[in-house]
Amino acid sequence: MTRILVPSGALGLGWDQEALERGIANRPDLIAIDGGSTDSGPSYLGRGVSKYARSTTKAEWAALMDAAHRAGCPLVIGTAGTCGAGPAVDWLTDITHEVLAETGRTARVAILKSDQPAGRIADAMAMGRITPLPAAPEIDADTVTSCAHIVALAGIEQVNAALATGADIVIAGRTTDTAIIAALPIARGIDPGLAWHAAKIGECGALCASNPQSGVLQIDFEDDAFTLTPLADGAQATPHTVSAHMLYENSDPFLLYEPGGALDVTHARYTALDDTRVRVTGPVWRPSPDYTVKLEGARVAGYQTILLALLRDPRYVAKAQGWADDIIARATAKARDRTGRDDFSIEIRLIGRNATLGALEHRTGDPVEVGALGIVTAPTPELASEIGKLLNPYLLHHPLTREEEQPTFAFPFSPAEIDRGAIYEFCLHHVMTLDDPMEVFTLEVIDA
Repeated sequence: MTRILVPSGALGLGWDQEALERGIANRPDLIAIDGGSTDSGPSYLGRGVSKYARSTTKAEWAALMDAAHRAGCPLVIGTAGTCGAGPAVDWLTDITHEVLAETGRTARVAILKSDQPAGRIADAMAMGRITPLPAAPEIDADTVTSCAHIVALAGIEQVNAALATGADIVIAGRTTDTAIIAALPIARGIDPGLAWHAAKIGECGALCASNPQSGVLQIDFEDDAFTLTPLADGAQATPHTVSAHMLYENSDPFLLYEPGGALDVTHARYTALDDTRVRVTGPVWRPSPDYTVKLEGARVAGYQTILLALLRDPRYVAKAQGWADDIIARATAKARDRTGRDDFSIEIRLIGRNATLGALEHRTGDPVEVGALGIVTAPTPELASEIGKLLNPYLLHHPLTREEEQPTFAFPFSPAEIDRGAIYEFCLHHVMTLDDPMEVFTLEVIDA
């Protein structure tokens, strides 16, 4: 049997400490935790930074380093530092060195990096080795060179290469969320269908159970099945909660594509062993003829300045959309006239009305107040800031009609203009074909 302990859906989210202690006492063969994903948008990959506080990351990482030491097993993190880019991997590596120094311990640390030079991707494009995924944007060499960071998503082969070094700790750049869980079971001979399916269900810890914020999940692999056990008091896995997780961040409830093939759970069976545990059988791994890895890239898409005004007068709250549309038209015309530029945009999102869904919003209500979030996007920070200042008087004083007294709305901040700096966009949604799974990844081992 192979046992994997997943403390949480991501480093930085915390876990139930009593549940973690139970997991340690159960002597896992490996502790695996995800470090991030694209969930929080392209800025983190673009800047190569983590979304989580360093203090929280250090505290939780130190706790998991201690847990792995006490359990006598390796500790693996994938997509280190939220985005998995090289600077974020280095950031977590520095934290690891700090923790080791403070605790007086030593460890063998394997560092797996996923960064892709633009030249490599351009060459692969020229060789026909880059394939767009559904809804991928069209790209060319200029698109690739404009990326601030490009990463390839590692699979089990790269993670197992790191584990094969005898590492106590594996710090991996961008990986698939599942690879860090599936790698060791497959290396030990567990059926790949079982390993990948368990990894998909367990990637977010106890999210596949009740009390999902408890975090801690234990996965036990047998020759023909795997069993999921949430370890917190009151947390229960059921066939429903377990099977439903195939839809989490996945468009097909039966197929999941990974480097080297696809997981097919069409004939999977979910059996409740008791009120807490679920046993799964029947998933199948379908190898692909080519080995491909997904690429992610982010680039600067412009610069933004934002403003927030609050409307409380019932007339303005009721007619906020027309008021906002009029401001956008007037401010845009003035900005074009004063700056001589038209390569910018002005938006006003009405918080309390439709700021989330925009024109897709179908619900209505009777809010007490509405927040008017002005968003200026421009190709330079200077232009964004300048147009933000042109927008300011409109958000402060613009009347519904020309005849009425001039209103004054509330700015919660002074100055009202908040410069956000560079904004980023994802511009790669493609896969790259490899001859060797390790050919575009680097592996370094440090005895720290």
